[in-house]
Amino acid sequence: MALVELERDAATGIATISFNRPEVLNALDVPTTRALHDAVLPLKGDSSVRCIILRGNGRAFVAGGDLTGFAADFDAAATVVDDMLDALHPVIEILAAHNAPVLASVHGAVAGAGLSLMAGCDLVIAAEGTRFMIAYDRIGAAPDCGGTYYLPRRLGLRRAAEFMLLGETWDAATAERHGLINRVVPAEALAAETALLARRLASGPTLAYGRYKRLAASAHTLPLDEQLELERKAFKAGTSSHDFRAGVTAFLDKTKADYHGR
Repeated sequence: MALVELERDAATGIATISFNRPEVLNALDVPTTRALHDAVLPLKGDSSVRCIILRGNGRAFVAGGDLTGFAADFDAAATVVDDMLDALHPVIEILAAHNAPVLASVHGAVAGAGLSLMAGCDLVIAAEGTRFMIAYDRIGAAPDCGGTYYLPRRLGLRRAAEFMLLGETWDAATAERHGLINRVVPAEALAAETALLARRLASGPTLAYGRYKRLAASAHTLPLDEQLELERKAFKAGTSSHDFRAGVTAFLDKTKADYHGR
C-alpha cells in the first residue's frame, strides 16, 4: 500500500495527491514524508498540470506528525526532524512555485504539520465538522512546514499569534470566518465540490495564476514601487501567451475563453 498516492487526469490536467495512512489519521512519519516527496517531485515544472489537489484518505486530512518516531528515542529526535523536513521542504517549495493552483480538500483533523501544509495551499475547501489546531504548543515545539510563514499571511499577525500561542481548536465555520480556509461544504458533498472547483481552476489561465501566486508572495516584503514594477513585468510577459490572446478575444466577443495554460 502506497503511503501517498498520486493520480493524474490527463484530460483535465488535475493531479490529486492523497495521504494514505488512515489507521493513524495520516500522521506524518519519515517514510510518509519521503513518499510525499516522491509523489510531488514529478509535478515540478510540468506545464500539463493545471490544478493540484491535496487530500487525505480515511477519517482525516493530516493529524500532524507521528510522535511515536520521537518518543522511541528522544536523543535521536533532532535527526528524525531533519529526515522529515529534508523531504517536506522541497515539497512546499515545488507547490508554491508551480503555476497550477494548489487546492487542499480537508476533513476530520487538520493539525500540526498538516495544518502548516494546508496553509501553504492556494485555496482550501473543508467539510463541515473539520477541526483545525496548530498543536505545536501541546508538544513544546515550534511550528514547522511553513506554518510561521503562511499563517501570519493568511490570518494576520495578531490572529496567527493567538492561534499559535493559545493552542485553540477551530471548527470549520471559525476557520472560514478568520480566513484560514475558503469554503465549508457538507461532509457528504466534499468530494463532489472539490472536483467541481478543481475542474474550474484547471480550465483557467494557468500561466496567469502562477504569476499571481508569485506576486502575492512578494507583496508582503517588497516596497510599493518594487511591487508595481513586478506587476508591470508580469503583465507584459503575459501578453505573448495564448491565454492572454484567447482571453481578450473572448472578452470582446462576449464568449467563454478557451485557455490552454500556455
